Amino acid sequence: MSRLVVISNRVAVAKARGAAGAQGGLAGALNAALKENGGIWFGWSGQECDEFSGQVSFQRSGDGVTTATIDLEKHDIDEYYYGYANSTLWPLFHFRIDLTEYEREFGKGYERVNELFAQAAQPLIEEDDIVWVHDYHFMPLGERLRSMGLKNKIGFFLHIPWPPTNLFVSLPYHERLVRSLLHYDLIGFQNDTWLDSFLHYCRKELGAEVDEAAGTITLDGRTSLAKAYPIGIDYDYFTGLGDTGDARQAEQRLISSTRRRTAMIGVDRLDYSKGLPERLDGISRFFDNYPEHTRDLVFIQIAPPSREDIGSYQQIRAVLEQKTGQINGARSEVDLVPVRYVNRGYSQAELYGFYRGSKIGLVTPLRDGMNLVAKEYIAAQDPEDPGVLILSRFAGAAQQMPDALLINPHSPDDIAYNIKLALDMPLEERKARYEKLIGTVRDDNVLVWTENFIADLKARD
Repeated sequence: MSRLVVISNRVAVAKARGAAGAQGGLAGALNAALKENGGIWFGWSGQECDEFSGQVSFQRSGDGVTTATIDLEKHDIDEYYYGYANSTLWPLFHFRIDLTEYEREFGKGYERVNELFAQAAQPLIEEDDIVWVHDYHFMPLGERLRSMGLKNKIGFFLHIPWPPTNLFVSLPYHERLVRSLLHYDLIGFQNDTWLDSFLHYCRKELGAEVDEAAGTITLDGRTSLAKAYPIGIDYDYFTGLGDTGDARQAEQRLISSTRRRTAMIGVDRLDYSKGLPERLDGISRFFDNYPEHTRDLVFIQIAPPSREDIGSYQQIRAVLEQKTGQINGARSEVDLVPVRYVNRGYSQAELYGFYRGSKIGLVTPLRDGMNLVAKEYIAAQDPEDPGVLILSRFAGAAQQMPDALLINPHSPDDIAYNIKLALDMPLEERKARYEKLIGTVRDDNVLVWTENFIADLKARD
């Protein structure tokens, strides 16, 4: 039986569940796959070393999953992680060419660390293992492993969007990057939009033979398969949190603190791709357009900090604090603050309770690979009195969730108008929308996603 080797920037064992967002669900799914197949989860330790040694540290978790990690030197972290991955690829792939930094040293560091990872991972991979590489940090890793003689089935999954060709070609050495990506047997994307953009690039810029119906790309005598695999949440695990004391207490805290006003919630990592300043502009426009509802609605934005060493992230935090202060300064009363901005994370059980107590979920990224907060919000709702999901049409989740209120996150008027629709929506319509949405969330869960990808990878010739 083939073992599974998972490679990602960071490893996350099942006991790490609890971060805001979906990391717990992904960690749980990959841990379940590793338990079923046997194998190793390999990644960066998150630690800095004075000199790279290539030494791998092993740890076996309580449920029998082995993790393997390496430390990196400071200049490697700066150039590979903070540099190319998060200051070049991340903004470009989220269509923010204005924030993209094209520094030669970043690219060199990215190539170098991918080589280091390949050197450290190669001895861990046995002849019959299948290898699953995750995300934009490691697009060249498959080629590096092939150059070392690995004949294993190697798959890659991109968790973020793939940009249109006319944006992607702004990246120096873009052809080399995609040619290296085509050394994977299977390349997965979150939805058909990102997949189509990738296939278009391969055909137009590389001159590859692309069969869009089959999803195959043939170049230089090698054929890769590209498909969409929409990721989901760990539905059974997440809904099970509703029975915990932490979830019930969080729900009651939220309801009592809002004094029975309608609570509207947003939960996002502090990142410019999430559209948080634009979201606050939409809420401000709502209060301008519908002043009679100022006392009816309380918006709660939970935004755990991320990548705080990068200047653009420090800037967005300052902008959010300023906009929140402006809204609250203009509209607060002695007994009312219309916007609560919380710059910290909560456990998944607490988030379940906050979602459950909120009658509107506001998920408005400017661009997102998927966005699992939208799915978590629906999973936490009371079927007899469900809340309303307002969702950006530019989130990958929008393709699967057309029964949400789909909005243009760049338009304050569109956001404001749909908040009003959500506030006024009758119970019958809320239940009808919920019943369609919950079916998708329940059936297209993260365990199904994992099983489908691994089955297709195993089936590759």
